[in-house]
Amino acid sequence: MATRIYILRFPAETSNDPMIYQLVKQYDVELNILKADILPQREGVMILELNGPAEKVKKGLEFLKSSGVQVERLAAAINRDDEKCFQCGACTGICPVGALYIKRPSMEVIFDPEKCTGCSLCVPVCPVRAMEVSPVSSAFAEAEEKTVV
Repeated sequence: MATRIYILRFPAETSNDPMIYQLVKQYDVELNILKADILPQREGVMILELNGPAEKVKKGLEFLKSSGVQVERLAAAINRDDEKCFQCGACTGICPVGALYIKRPSMEVIFDPEKCTGCSLCVPVCPVRAMEVSPVSSAFAEAEEKTVV
């Protein structure tokens, strides 16, 4: 199973087409809409987390590209500055994949970078800015893309 985050840019002429429905229906890909700004007859932008077998995700992305949608992989690494973090837990409620969670009974905030998809939703909610985004180099992202998706 591959879980990756993509930025989709829809041209105005396709804003009324049910492309995300087709992505789920035809390619059996699970998705989580992280952000969307789509209006009729205007260019739209959507940030999606796609999950599914690598081959199905790849075919679904090819479908979107053939329909005129610009697809860009969001490649970023999230890091936590443990010295800044004071274990408030604000980030745990926003993490869509459970990479940030509270360990009970100690109530310690755990960050599991292996689960993290780089969506960066945790960054703005951290009151002390302990969560940081580090862009992954494009060469690394391309090499990973060839092996995973």
